[in-house]
Amino acid sequence: MRTSIKRAIVSTVVLLCTAVWSSAQSVDARDLVARVQNDLQRAAGFANSGDAIKIKKDEKQVERYRNAQRSASNFDRKLSKGKYDKGDLDSLINDVKNVVEHNTLQSQDRDALTADLRDLRVLRARE
Repeated sequence: MRTSIKRAIVSTVVLLCTAVWSSAQSVDARDLVARVQNDLQRAAGFANSGDAIKIKKDEKQVERYRNAQRSASNFDRKLSKGKYDKGDLDSLINDVKNVVEHNTLQSQDRDALTADLRDLRVLRARE
């Protein structure tokens, strides 16, 4: 009888630890996605202001920002429901990479988005 009680307690503790760890991972991932979205918005703002207006307005650049924001939103939507989708994370990584590689960016925006890419890849490897 004591053995079965001990097993039940251990099982409960393991389940609780797993739930807490999973929740913490989700919060970390959602914070990262929010940072990526903010960095994308700031970079897109540069493309629409000041001297950047002189740069030929390139619909491909706008499309790349939209794709990255959409991917971030899709990944976050599922995270908010407790679902971690590696395919959505891969799409987000690829879309942010396309912005970094092909869009006109200020150096601080390129650095921020490059750091975001690194952290997204770490998240991908961790899960």
